[in-house]
Amino acid sequence: MDRTVPTQAIRQGIAKGPFTNSWESLSAYRIPSWYEDAKFGIFIHWGVYSVPAFSNEWYPRNMYQKDSLEYKHHLETYGEQSTFGYKDFIPQFTAEKFDPDHWANLFRRAGAQFVVPVAEHHDGFAMYDTAFSEWKATKMGPKRDIIGELAEAVRKQWLAFGLSSHRAEHWWFFEGGMTFDSDVQDARYANFYGPAQLKTSQPNQEFLDDWLARSCELVDKYQPQLFWFDWWIEEPAFEPYRQKFAAYYYNRAAEWERGVAINYKFKAFPEGTAIFDVERGQLPGIRSLFWQTDTAVAKNSWCYVKDQQYKTVDAIIGDLIDIVSKNGALLLNIGPRPDGTIPEHEEELLLDIGRWLKVNGEAIYSTRPWTIFGEGPTRVEGGSFTDSERSPFTSRDIRFTTRGEILYAIVLAPPENGTVTITSLSTGANLYAPEIAKVELLGRSEELHFQRTTETLAIEMPSDSTGKQAFALRITPAK
Repeated sequence: MDRTVPTQAIRQGIAKGPFTNSWESLSAYRIPSWYEDAKFGIFIHWGVYSVPAFSNEWYPRNMYQKDSLEYKHHLETYGEQSTFGYKDFIPQFTAEKFDPDHWANLFRRAGAQFVVPVAEHHDGFAMYDTAFSEWKATKMGPKRDIIGELAEAVRKQWLAFGLSSHRAEHWWFFEGGMTFDSDVQDARYANFYGPAQLKTSQPNQEFLDDWLARSCELVDKYQPQLFWFDWWIEEPAFEPYRQKFAAYYYNRAAEWERGVAINYKFKAFPEGTAIFDVERGQLPGIRSLFWQTDTAVAKNSWCYVKDQQYKTVDAIIGDLIDIVSKNGALLLNIGPRPDGTIPEHEEELLLDIGRWLKVNGEAIYSTRPWTIFGEGPTRVEGGSFTDSERSPFTSRDIRFTTRGEILYAIVLAPPENGTVTITSLSTGANLYAPEIAKVELLGRSEELHFQRTTETLAIEMPSDSTGKQAFALRITPAK
C-alpha cells in the first residue's frame, strides 16, 4: 500500500508547528484543564475477541499458542486453527443491538466526563473506517463505523471523546500461528494476521510507517481529545515515531483550539510530554504531574467473557477517591457483548457510581490534591497489576481533595461508632492552619458537630447519614 501521501501530509502537519518532533519541543506541552477537572472516564474493550467470550481479550493470540487453555478450548469448540481461525469469528461480531446514544447516555449518568473506546486492539481488526485495511468494522462484521458513531453520540452528551490504539502490538500478536498449520500462514489473510513476527524482534520501517499513518489517520478523522497507547510503543524502534506522532497530534489540536492528551505507560514518553498511565494499579502518593489509572470493572478480563469476575462498586469508588487524592484520574473499562449490549451488571455498576458521584462529586470533579493525600491503615502499593490485591478500605482510611479554600475529607467506609476521627486535621499535626468554621456532609444541609484538639478532629455523624459507602465531608475555614 502506498504510504507517500500520508507521509507527506504528516511532515507538513509537523512543519506547521508549534511543536516539532523532538523531546525538547514536546516538553512545552501543557495538560488541558478539562482533563485535570474530569477525573473519571469510561474505557471500552469491544471487538471480535468478544465473540468467543473465553478467557480474555488475548484469545486471538493464545488460540495459536500451543498448550494454552485457549488453544485447547478452540480445538474442542471450533476445530483446528487451519479450518476455523480467528478471522472466522468476524461474521459473528454483528453489533446488531449497538445503540451509541444509549451507551453515551449511560456514561453520562455514570458521572463519566470522557469516553475512550478501543479503535484497534492487538488483533488488528479496525473498529473504524480506515484507508489502510480491508479488515474493518465498516466492511465486515457490523458494517458500521463504530468509532465514528460513538464519537458523535458521546459529544452530544457533552462528554470528551478519546480513543485507544493497540496497533503496535500487532507486530507479534499472531506469531504462534506461524509455528504450526494454521490460517495465519495462509497468504490470503496476510493483510489481517501479518506481520506475525517474533515478539523478540523490533518492528521494521514499513510497519512503523504504517503505525504512524494509522495513528495520524485516527487523529484527523475523529479529532480525539485523548489518545491512549498500550505499552509496546516504548520499544526503541518507536522512539522517532512517537515524537512525530506527538508533534502531529499536538499541532492538529492547536488548529482545533482544543486541549488534548496522550496516555503512555512506563517510560515511553519523557515526563511532561504526555500523561503517565498505570494499568490496573495506582501510586502510593501524590504525583506532582497529573496521571491516570486504567482498570476494568472485572478482575479477569477487559472484554466480555462468560465467566466474568466483577469488582464491587465500593472497591471501584474507593479506588477513584484514592486516585483523585493523588492527582490522578480513573479510566474504567467495560466489555460489551458481541451484539452491542452492555452486560446488565456492568450497567448497574456504572449507575451506582453515578449515584454516588451525584452526591459526592463536588469532592471529586475540578479538585486538586491537598498537602497530603490522606491517612489510614490500608496500604496502597504502587505499580501495575496491583489493584485487585489490596485489602478493603476502612473507616480510618481518609482521602483529601481541595477546591479553592474548601478542603474535602472523604471517608472510605462508614465509621463504626458514629464518629469520624481525623488525625491529620488536629491542631498538633500542623498541616491545616485555619480555624474550622463548619463541617458539612455532602448531600445534607445541616452542619455537623465537631471538636478539634491537638490530637484529632472528631466529627459526629448523624445516625442515618452515611449509609454503606464512602462519603465526603466539606470543611470550610473561618474567614
